[in-house]
Amino acid sequence: MLKEKLSLQGEPVFLIDGSSFLYRAFYAFPDLKRSDGFPTNAIFIVLRILFKLLREEKPRYGAFFMDGKGPTFRNEIYREYKAQRPKMPEDLSVQVKPLLEAVELLGFKTIVSNGVEADDLIAGQTQNLKKTHPVVIVASDKDLRQLLDERVFMWDPGVKREIFMSLEDFRNDTGFEPDQWPDYQALVGDSSDNIPGVPGIGPKTAVAIMEKYPTLEKIRDNFDDLAPKYQKKIKDHIEDIFIYRELTRLKMDCVRDEDSKNLELSTPDMKGLVNFLNKYEFKSLLGELSFASPRKVEKKIAWTGSKKEISRKKGIPDISDKNGAGLFPMETGFLIGTEDDEWEARVSSSEVRKIISGKKVYVFSLKDLAAKDLSWLSEPMPEFFDISLAAYLLNTEAREYDFEHIYRVYSPEVNVPSDNKALAALKIGRLLEKRLETSGLDALMYELEMPLIPILIKMESAGIGIDLKAFSAFLNNVKDKLDELTRQIYSLAGKKFNIRSTQQTSIVLFDELGLKPRRKTPGGAYSTSNVVLEAMKTDHPIIELILQYRTFEKLRSTYLEPLPGKVDNNGRLHTTFNQLATATGRLSSSNPNLQNIPIRGEFGPRMRSCFIAGPGKMLVAADYSQIELRILAHMSKDANLLDSFSKNEDIHSRTAGLLFEKDISQVSIDERRKAKTINFGLLYGMGPQKLSRELGISMEEAKKFIKIYFSKLDKVRQFYENIEEFAYSKGYVTTIAGRRRLLPDINSRNANLAQQARRMAINTVVQGSAADVIKKAMLAVDKDKELTMMGAELILQVHDELLLEVDKDMSSEAGQRLAEIMNQVEDFDVPLTVDWGTGINWGQAHD
Repeated sequence: MLKEKLSLQGEPVFLIDGSSFLYRAFYAFPDLKRSDGFPTNAIFIVLRILFKLLREEKPRYGAFFMDGKGPTFRNEIYREYKAQRPKMPEDLSVQVKPLLEAVELLGFKTIVSNGVEADDLIAGQTQNLKKTHPVVIVASDKDLRQLLDERVFMWDPGVKREIFMSLEDFRNDTGFEPDQWPDYQALVGDSSDNIPGVPGIGPKTAVAIMEKYPTLEKIRDNFDDLAPKYQKKIKDHIEDIFIYRELTRLKMDCVRDEDSKNLELSTPDMKGLVNFLNKYEFKSLLGELSFASPRKVEKKIAWTGSKKEISRKKGIPDISDKNGAGLFPMETGFLIGTEDDEWEARVSSSEVRKIISGKKVYVFSLKDLAAKDLSWLSEPMPEFFDISLAAYLLNTEAREYDFEHIYRVYSPEVNVPSDNKALAALKIGRLLEKRLETSGLDALMYELEMPLIPILIKMESAGIGIDLKAFSAFLNNVKDKLDELTRQIYSLAGKKFNIRSTQQTSIVLFDELGLKPRRKTPGGAYSTSNVVLEAMKTDHPIIELILQYRTFEKLRSTYLEPLPGKVDNNGRLHTTFNQLATATGRLSSSNPNLQNIPIRGEFGPRMRSCFIAGPGKMLVAADYSQIELRILAHMSKDANLLDSFSKNEDIHSRTAGLLFEKDISQVSIDERRKAKTINFGLLYGMGPQKLSRELGISMEEAKKFIKIYFSKLDKVRQFYENIEEFAYSKGYVTTIAGRRRLLPDINSRNANLAQQARRMAINTVVQGSAADVIKKAMLAVDKDKELTMMGAELILQVHDELLLEVDKDMSSEAGQRLAEIMNQVEDFDVPLTVDWGTGINWGQAHD
């Protein structure tokens, strides 16, 4: 709790910057709407912040501050202040009134004054209140940091991570005092408020100047003593910076005395809150209202096993065949939930298996349960229902599928307290079971996703061999190259600096070498991203060297140094396959991510050659060729695509022939390259602007190519239009296996969000169907008795590729059988082509 960090006498007052949270929530979480289309994203996120504050801090005093209407004193002294900001979007403005209604229902007083910004109101209140109370400013606006002192603190609860800042934290973070913040901002500027600052003065430079001259007055009075490079930058702006400081400096005298009184929170209007949360369809927040918490069910103790234990037993759970049981693992046993009771079984997993044998068992993440104890996969297995997996299939956009998140969403419908986790598993599991059936997702759950879980666990357990000597030799080569590049970069820069630091690189490129910046980061600094530097290659020789440095540095830091440290005693590396991580249904890999191992280019083959087969084994790699384009051909029924794949032609050359109106045999390498970019680009929703950049052509040429493409492949155009129409009417799209992806923005009034949703719709249907195919192939490979006889074991899945480890003398037969299985998992209108190879290492097998 924050109160423990304050360590001061007196009850703290929480001053909440409502306006800043409102804007941040609106732009950070744009996809939340009521079923009738009314936007609710800003309301929901701000309420989550307030609920967090009420739940964790239980404040006695507090207030909610909003910007007042009309111009402020800052607009009078500087007309351009916030001039770049557009008018409040309609989707945000309609949320203000309902939010303030909810704030009042929660018991907070709202303070607002026309012509005054919330920051200034908070500043005035802070000055009044800190004499008698510790003050916690709940805000994300950095300008409020100037108020920090021994009795004033800042807290940004955040959504992903919270930040607490004290006076000491501020000093450590910046190197100067809070009251110097306006001077600092005057120098560096603030793009969010349209305060330009001094061109060429970044955060590092400003701090360097202020270390010697801590205020603008000191800088002006000692101007001649400044370093020449600073004089040059500041000279033309010496008067402006005093105006900029006034724009940042908060006013302390715009608070009415009556606003400082009666800041004690009133009792929340629970009935009103329930009605409000139901009205705006915030069911997940209903479960966070303390009054709504159902009665806790006292746990019973279950003993089973030895005679000694039976003599002490308090009972054994009675699990009906009809209702099943909920199961929740603990550090010292398990919780078992039956229809109306919850039992604590302080025994091993083998003993619990006796209790639940032959029963339907609802569990949060079967994969996590079985990965810790493989005996759960041994026969006879209980009839498991994976709640996390079901929640994922019902909404692939939720992103989080652990107990806490699922409980928050569904607890209001099952009326089970959060302490009774096994009982919650039973109730929520049965609820989701019905939802899968009504949504037509039950076949996907039981025939594809659930059977995949044991396969993923076996793959994780098997791992892949690592050649540590090859890794070491590769690492030494990369380090030598980094040393060489470092010397060259320092020589061109004329100084040493941290090349890995984007901030220091920005200072070198734009402040010291005087290169022209291309764009700014969201934080207002000049960007040095790879995309920006690629566009600047011809500006200075140092750019190409920095890009090369980053390539080698990524190899070192991401792969060559960390991966050997993760190898087990048997020389094998184990990854984790994530079944619930992507909206399209593709698997992902983490800790470490083996799906991002470089494939092509200068380093791909050498990197893959470091992954090896075990003793007496060989690796077999099989990869679907152009599977997404083949799925497009099958689903669209386009004659050109069907004909090309049926004839085993090169699809990109065929497309180039259509685009450039020439025979396929006459297509040039460059024309094929352009056709390949167009084939995949339009499949992923690429528009003319991005296509023009990718191909290095004009916008008009890009539009012409797109027009020709859809005129020659008319069924593809119709297929895309059909997907969009389905998404408009249903609010989701489906894959070949029936997988759904919700698209809440498909009918958005925001054109950008709607366009993004249309791209997602097309991409999901095709890419998600490819995910269905590779998962079906994994099931078929795992069941195949011929491969089992060859000692074959599935050890990796990387996008459209499967990697087996097989007995050395059976590698060729295993490769042929693997390709045969992968070819036969779907009966498409075009053949599924599989490229395969074998080798003692992954690079050799992949080639």
